[in-house]
Amino acid sequence: MKNSWKIIIGIAIVLLIIGIPFVATYNSLNKKQNEVDAQWANVESKLQRRYDLIPNLVNAVKGDMKQEKEVFGAIADARSAVSKASSQNEQIKAAGQMESAVSRLIATVENYPELKSSDNVTRLMDELAGTENRISVERDKYNEVVKSYNTKVKSAPTSFVAGMLGFETKPYFKAVEGADKAPEVNFD
Repeated sequence: MKNSWKIIIGIAIVLLIIGIPFVATYNSLNKKQNEVDAQWANVESKLQRRYDLIPNLVNAVKGDMKQEKEVFGAIADARSAVSKASSQNEQIKAAGQMESAVSRLIATVENYPELKSSDNVTRLMDELAGTENRISVERDKYNEVVKSYNTKVKSAPTSFVAGMLGFETKPYFKAVEGADKAPEVNFD
């Protein structure tokens, strides 16, 4: 009888030794994943602000910029891509597409002195510039929490628990292809 109690107590101790770190690792991963999700929600709210502002800006300048149909088409295509994006990777790609279109729109507006003097356009451009700054800050914060989370998911011994429980790395927000070049504005 005494030997069976010793075996039961021994098994319980072994389970505690294994179980406590396992549960602690799971909770830690879950916390990091929630931080990533919360920061992604912050990025999304700033992106939504951009998407809400852009049609107002486009409508304010459209009449004076009939020859810039390509810019407006790119914005429409980007808005469409945003609305169709279903995964986080697709949302990141669509946001990059929108960023490229917005930078072309801003460059175009800046080259029209009569538009720059319009109070409505100036106010909307200021709003858009502020929004772009907010998006940049939130993207940087998002990438920081993703870095922390991904490091944890890939580091031993946490990676063993992460693999067993389905925790996967998250995508970084990256610049769109061609973002290193200034937008081209052609007035021909």
